[in-house]
Parts: sequence; C-alpha cells; structure tokens
Amino acid sequence: MTVYDCSVIELSKHHTDRQGNLTVVENGITVPFDVRRVFYLYDVPGGVNRGGHAHHEQYQLIVAVSGSFSVTLDDGNVRRTVFLNHPYQGLLVVPTIWNTLDDFSSGAVCMVLASDLYDENDYIRDHEEFLKLKGKADNADTGL
Repeated sequence: MTVYDCSVIELSKHHTDRQGNLTVVENGITVPFDVRRVFYLYDVPGGVNRGGHAHHEQYQLIVAVSGSFSVTLDDGNVRRTVFLNHPYQGLLVVPTIWNTLDDFSSGAVCMVLASDLYDENDYIRDHEEFLKLKGKADNADTGL
C-alpha cells in the first residue's frame, strides 16, 4: 500500500433548510468497510501530535468533526500531508501507512471510524520497524 491508496471521501451532507446539516455514515456504503470501533480525540494541546503509528490490517476513516488538523501519511517512500477541516469529509487511511496527526486548532474534535476492534498486535509503533516491514531499512537514517 502507498499514500496514494489513501483518499479523502466525501460524506453525504444533507441540508435541512436553516436547521443545520446532517452527515450520514453507513457501513460498506459511505465507507468501504464495516465500522467496528469509533473513537475521538479532543482537547489536544497546541504543539502536540497524535497517532505516530501504522496498522497491519486495520482501515480507518479520520474525520475533523469540529475544527481542523493535519494528517501526515508515510508509506516509506513518500510523505503526503492532508488538511482536514470539514465534518463532511473523511480521510481513508489504509493498512501499513504510518500516520501522524498534528496542528490541531483550538476546539478541534477528531473522530476515527475503524474497521476492527482495538488489538495492540495490529499496531506498528516503531518507525524503524515500520520501514523494515516496508522494505526500506536503508532509509531509516534519512527519515523516509
């Protein structure tokens, strides 16, 4: 998998006149997987980043429900940063892509829809181990 397998997905946005908006997420329809877990990040202090890992098998859809933040994707060859600031868009992150979230605005809420329940064995938390898995052990010193 590469960073180009990750994409921003437009979620349905329904207007109800002047009563606000409604966005719907449906398993296997809106997102290309069945959601098995939902979690969200909030009150992230300025200058702090989150994530900093990859998954062996899990897919995730990352949504800026409120505010904004950046997601940096890394496949061992290419880094790509995606800025999220619309609650009707989600970033699909595929397995074996390292991701880091940062630049959280004040009041930002990040919701993550995941394809699997929490399993520590699915996490790749060491970047050098990640690079070896991707066959990029020689790049460990360069950061890519």
